[in-house]
Amino acid sequence: MFAIEVVKAIILGIVEGLTEWLPVSSTGHMILVDEFMRLNVSKDFMDMFLVVIQLGAILAVVVLNFERLNPFSRQKTYLKKRQTITLWGKVIVGCLPAAVIGLALNDFMEEHLMNAYVVAAMLILYGVLFIVVENYNKHRRPTITDVDHLDYKTALIIGFFQVLSLVPGTSRSGSTILGGILFGTSRVVATEYTFFLAIPVMFGASALKLFKFGLIFSFEEAILLLVGMVVAFIVSIISIKFLLRYVRTNDFKAFGWYRIIIGILVFIFIYI
Repeated sequence: MFAIEVVKAIILGIVEGLTEWLPVSSTGHMILVDEFMRLNVSKDFMDMFLVVIQLGAILAVVVLNFERLNPFSRQKTYLKKRQTITLWGKVIVGCLPAAVIGLALNDFMEEHLMNAYVVAAMLILYGVLFIVVENYNKHRRPTITDVDHLDYKTALIIGFFQVLSLVPGTSRSGSTILGGILFGTSRVVATEYTFFLAIPVMFGASALKLFKFGLIFSFEEAILLLVGMVVAFIVSIISIKFLLRYVRTNDFKAFGWYRIIIGILVFIFIYI
């Protein structure tokens, strides 16, 4: 029954909204959920759905930060408008590596790496890296404590870390946060910049998927996609607010341990 498919889309939207911003790999979790609870749709639609549902999540960032990201706001002084334009410049610089390398490797990644084995391995690997990096970072003081003070060089370096997230199970937010912390940003700055960096990347990835799939949907497909996006938007609002509060007083080790445990459980399930 179609109602069951709608419930599945709601669950996928919840998973997307929770995991897109937490450094635990949204794509990895979506692939794993799809292993256990498949939508009754074509493979082409499902491949598109898993990416385009992220539009709901990214709209949450835009809504929550609209005034901050709007360089034309009448409430901003000339200096604030210049700062906003500069911030967008750093976001664009950070997106360049993923735009160039991602487009070149996108088809290869989808064909060879979109599976539970790769997801489980990357969950564990980056879980370990989070713990190692946080231990290394324990006695260091961040040199960049405000996202407006982020320089273009560091923005570009973080952009190269974002390329690592092309491998499912890595986590786009996880890789960029690790890059930011390693190169001197505070956890809050790394997290905020990761949110902003996602806007053009995810809009671009969604547009590419929609173009490849075509814009012709059946009524049922359109409903499933819309439901998934709306749920992802609502849950993302909660997830983003939670993470920003969390990183002000906590490190990322808990996410590292979570990734390791989930990765091990996935391997156990695969082999059993």
